Amino acid sequence: MKKIRIRTSTEAFYSYDILVGLNIAKLADYIFKKYSDRKIFIITDNNVKNLYGNKLTDSLKSFGANVKLISFKAGEQSKTRQMKELLEDRLISSGANRSSLIIALGGGVVGDLAGFIATTLFRGIEYIQVPTTLLAQVDSSVGGKVGINHPSGKNLIGAFYPPKEVLIDTSVLKTLSFSDYLNGLAEVIKYSAVLDAELFEILENKSRLLKKLKLDVITEIVFRCCELKAKVISKDEREKSYRRILNFGHTIGHAIELLSNYKIQHGYAVARGMAVEADFSVRLGLLSKKDSDRLKTLLNKFGFETDLPKNYTMEDYLKAIQIDKKSNDFGVNFTLIKKIGSAKINVLLNENELKTLLMFYDLR
Repeated sequence: MKKIRIRTSTEAFYSYDILVGLNIAKLADYIFKKYSDRKIFIITDNNVKNLYGNKLTDSLKSFGANVKLISFKAGEQSKTRQMKELLEDRLISSGANRSSLIIALGGGVVGDLAGFIATTLFRGIEYIQVPTTLLAQVDSSVGGKVGINHPSGKNLIGAFYPPKEVLIDTSVLKTLSFSDYLNGLAEVIKYSAVLDAELFEILENKSRLLKKLKLDVITEIVFRCCELKAKVISKDEREKSYRRILNFGHTIGHAIELLSNYKIQHGYAVARGMAVEADFSVRLGLLSKKDSDRLKTLLNKFGFETDLPKNYTMEDYLKAIQIDKKSNDFGVNFTLIKKIGSAKINVLLNENELKTLLMFYDLR
């Protein structure tokens, strides 16, 4: 097991550990020894409930823990104000109080939703992230971003609220569908594109092993991504500036997710977003065509599409992009890349500039 410490400027409250390699079979023992003095509420979705939720609950009960499992329907469509309210009602009616502990067991939707509930319930209670997807292990469980979607856009309602700790067992990735596994691999590619040219080369050279989910390889990849994110958060935990480097591919990606009504999963949308925003980088003179092609080649190696979906109009895209949470009165802030492993944040593009860039995609 390896440990990464998230250290921030407000260390007393916002610092916490990421443990990579903790066996989920031993998770109940670990949690009980640290948190046996409080009520424990496991929040998960119906898929993870059947895979791990019931086992974790039963194991904790066997140790004598006061634990309750609460689940909801899996999927991005559950990340709503209505679902948050429903889960809060269930927590309160089940006896939750200010000293209770929430365990977010699942992927990004579970972590975002359970974390946001922990943020607001009784003005804040402690929670643990136990991510079970690659997307959550390398990205969404780390950094304290929690929230829900609004009909107008993704993650428009939320907060920064760090977990007590993040407990990662990469062996659970074996139960993911290959599609869900790739959904997370897109975020790994993002980290390499903006922060780590050496990691990018590893992905290029070990793509065959990664597609076969070799656990020793993927565990090292997960650990490296968590290290990278920890360094970013230590500089800017609330995304006032530098943390925006992690938004590469996400402005276009979130627009694609929204327009597809989340039928296109986050990672697949971000993969297309990275390719399009790499094109933007080339056309704005920031990135060489050679590096743009290299990024698209890597995305294609893993089966990602790298173009904009054509079933939406220019106006559809402009509207979706401009309601992104990174927009302001003067335009939309993009994170673009300068070369593999290096990015430029706060590239402000106004509506006319966006129209010019989107004209290359033959939209209706």
